Amino acid sequence: MAAANAEIKRTIQRRGNLFVISAPSGAGKTTLCRKLLNKMSDIKMSVSYTTREPRRGEIHDEDYTFVTRETFKKMIDKGEFAEWAMVHGNLYGTSIKRVKELNSKGYDIILDIDIHGAIQLKKSYKGAVYIFILPPTMEALQKRLIHRKTDSEEIITKRLDNAKAEISEYKNYDYIIVNDRIDTAYKELESIVLSARLKTECADHEWIKKIIN
Repeated sequence: MAAANAEIKRTIQRRGNLFVISAPSGAGKTTLCRKLLNKMSDIKMSVSYTTREPRRGEIHDEDYTFVTRETFKKMIDKGEFAEWAMVHGNLYGTSIKRVKELNSKGYDIILDIDIHGAIQLKKSYKGAVYIFILPPTMEALQKRLIHRKTDSEEIITKRLDNAKAEISEYKNYDYIIVNDRIDTAYKELESIVLSARLKTECADHEWIKKIIN
């Protein structure tokens, strides 16, 4: 019975959703996304391209696709990005090809992008779900940035200044999650994903007609 129910769910949920998730650096966005990916096999991360150097432990084509600035600019010229932006002096972009490939396979997609990329995408892509992750306080955000030991004091100060500008754009998003306790924040993120999957527009309408007939 359980297997049959799982098959019904897979049949109904044909069209994948696009979840756009943004947050100030250090707010816990990456941790939340990884927890979601580990728990739900039918949701995938669209790996962004970037010109920045990999951080310790990051894997090429898993965390990001790391490319040179020259390669990135060539991709811009060819129109290969759904959105792209300069963030902290580095370029980040979402591949149109990667998004289409995952959508065609029926997967939900997570886009981990900054506010500029999200606003850019919102103008051209209809139907995405926009989620913003907030830290509980600026003091908590500062402590997280210091604790992860990946940036200099100067960079941390810059990230905190940028965070204020990023947070001011929260009204461009559909949902706000305050990441005070990671387990609570994750449950809220998961509930948004599950709710979006149950929207009428995501159903396989032809399959439902067969029930009636």
